[in-house]
Amino acid sequence: MKAASRKARRVSRMLRARIFSAGRIVSAILLALGCTAGASAQNCLNAKNPNTSPGQVSPSARATSASTSQPDSATTSTATPSASTPTTAKKEVSVDDSEGQQTKRIFWIIPNYRSVSADCQLPPLSVKDKFVLATQDSLDYSAFIVAGMVAGYSMATVQYPEFHQGAAGYGRYYWHSFADQTVGNYFTEAIVPTLTHEDPRYYTLGNGGFVLRTGYALSRLVVTKTDSGGKSFNYSEIVGNGAGAALSNAYYPQVERTAGNTMSKWATQVGIDGVANILKEFWPDIRRDIFHR
Repeated sequence: MKAASRKARRVSRMLRARIFSAGRIVSAILLALGCTAGASAQNCLNAKNPNTSPGQVSPSARATSASTSQPDSATTSTATPSASTPTTAKKEVSVDDSEGQQTKRIFWIIPNYRSVSADCQLPPLSVKDKFVLATQDSLDYSAFIVAGMVAGYSMATVQYPEFHQGAAGYGRYYWHSFADQTVGNYFTEAIVPTLTHEDPRYYTLGNGGFVLRTGYALSRLVVTKTDSGGKSFNYSEIVGNGAGAALSNAYYPQVERTAGNTMSKWATQVGIDGVANILKEFWPDIRRDIFHR
């Protein structure tokens, strides 16, 4: 009984440590990337061109982005408003047009290929499209940066003593971190969604209060859209991350292949995805209200 109790306490401490470290990593990423600037594109506009792959900006999107990105002075120079039309009306229309509109990247660096703008209806993804999404998230340049940050934090906290320290130790931490996120992406975005006919994209709510939208974002961990447009339990998120955590035991040291460690990895990944959903939900508001884009 004492041994079982000690093991339960050890698993509990490890789970808390992983969730805490995940939160620290996410916070560090957001702080590091918060002041970065760049270009943006709308996923909803991409969907109107069937020849455009997921995450790629279609010609119509580029044309719309170019026309809407012109300053108000350029717009007003080609048309004279009537005396009965308040100048504030134009500003309100501009703000309304940007509500709930997702871009290809969050903070112009973090990949946001799976987010769908508010009130935007998209056709179902093909099997090829789902694997393209998983590949984009896994091989995007930011994925290598995130893996490096996770590896650095894990090494600093000596999460896996078997990996040792130094350059060789960091290399072990790095490729394990990269493998974890890649395996997770393919299970949750391609393999399981293909088997269950689920849509792995995040559909932005875009309206309502903070509590309502936060609750909606977290509920997407257990509820998702199907390829037919209905709703289903999110097997892709729950089962997919579980399968990824289980598969990771194949390349981790024998001493780390325990049920407690597997559950800890699964809970950590689901928690990170929950934080990511909240960020996706409020990114259009952050972009509009803070960055004025």
